[in-house]
Amino acid sequence: MSQRSCREQKSWLGLGVVPSMADYETSTSHNHHSKETAFQALNTIIQLHFEKTLEKKRAIDLQKKELHKLFQIFFIFLGLVFLAQAQSPRLQCRHCWIPITLLSMAHLIFYVSVAQTLRCINAFKYQRRCHKLTLGLATEKLREIKTRLAGAATNGADYDSVVADEEFEIHYQEPPESYFGKFKRNWALHFSFLILIYAFMISSSVVLLCF
Repeated sequence: MSQRSCREQKSWLGLGVVPSMADYETSTSHNHHSKETAFQALNTIIQLHFEKTLEKKRAIDLQKKELHKLFQIFFIFLGLVFLAQAQSPRLQCRHCWIPITLLSMAHLIFYVSVAQTLRCINAFKYQRRCHKLTLGLATEKLREIKTRLAGAATNGADYDSVVADEEFEIHYQEPPESYFGKFKRNWALHFSFLILIYAFMISSSVVLLCF
């Protein structure tokens, strides 16, 4: 009886078909390639989010430099206005509306500029936080899978029985709602400071010109 007819007879009797050596080698090769592909995909995810984290950090630093430059220009302008009021003999109390109008317009423009810059900084910080959380999850998942595979190799367990395909899926992570409280405090701090500066400059102008 040929090998093929013997295998067909075993299948017909319900004894199951014993896989040949070629079938075993094909299955082993498939598992090996699927494992390598999954690890490459996971490493790609880790590398991508790591690069995105660095990219967002550079963007945040650039926006912070722009914010510092805005504050420097603004304080230089306020200093010039204050100096002009203090040294001008022609400005009197009835001329208060001139520096007050000038200061109000300057503060409004500065307020809009700071608001736009802070919005960019907060957006980049949020994106960086998301990438860091996703990076941490992917790194931890990779470490866990490698540990489990090392234990499975020692015990002679099958790859598919140790790691499921869905375990290689990494979803984009987002911080909790409480994370936005940090942004709100940052906004409140900056604009409280701007309001104090505005009140100080207006009161100083009135004192210099009227008293």
